[in-house]
Amino acid sequence: MDIIVDGKTAHAATGGRANNPDDPAVILVHGAGMDRTIWQMQTRNIAFQERRVFAVDLPGHGRSDGPALASIADIADWLVRFMDAAEIDTATFMGHSMGSLITLDAVSRYPERAERLILTGVAEGMPVHPDLLAAAAANEPLGPELIVFWGLGEKAQTGGHPLPGLWVHGASEVLLKNAKAGVLSNDLAACNAYTDAPAAALKITCPTDFVLGRDDKMTPVKSGIALADAIEGANVNILDRCGHMMMIERPNEMYKALRGLIF
Repeated sequence: MDIIVDGKTAHAATGGRANNPDDPAVILVHGAGMDRTIWQMQTRNIAFQERRVFAVDLPGHGRSDGPALASIADIADWLVRFMDAAEIDTATFMGHSMGSLITLDAVSRYPERAERLILTGVAEGMPVHPDLLAAAAANEPLGPELIVFWGLGEKAQTGGHPLPGLWVHGASEVLLKNAKAGVLSNDLAACNAYTDAPAAALKITCPTDFVLGRDDKMTPVKSGIALADAIEGANVNILDRCGHMMMIERPNEMYKALRGLIF
């Protein structure tokens, strides 16, 4: 569906089900250089559990008009304006990687809009290696290739996905390479500059859950747990044999982790 936010088109996938305004809302926020399709294995499932699901394309990503916003806080503010435009009073927020920083920041400053917070592939800080920043700034293929190399767990690198025909390595690389010029660089710079996650975590009051990959090299489990420790009552679910892209690497385990939280 398309929604006008700040006079520009914002797109969100709704899982192929007509939205019932009385159903609870779930907002899914993708990571750097990605779009709504990273959630394709969760979106439809959530929608058919009597939920309104909005897997958003952030500004400048996927089918949403640009430009991409330059800071995590700016994107978090935009997300709340998206909610206003879509007539969403409160929602469960679920983010991945950069999307986790965005949802964490939004919920910390707009607590009245959140029913629950689910953070995946997240850490206390997300500093980006200078080589990756440089490659992304130059729009070189090396940028996506480094992310996929560092981001996927060993099992996802070798194949054998439960969904026939899906090659996680290739699909992830193509998704990142399809990003508009400058978008991946913009997003990585925003993650690199954001240092407010620990302070934001201390302000969270809604039920909060973490889904982390045990083999995640980009946002290591130890750092994710440290962030969870700053949120009173936060639950942590660690997926074995899983890297940074848990939604597509381990979809069945992700489904189990979300049971009782969203459906």
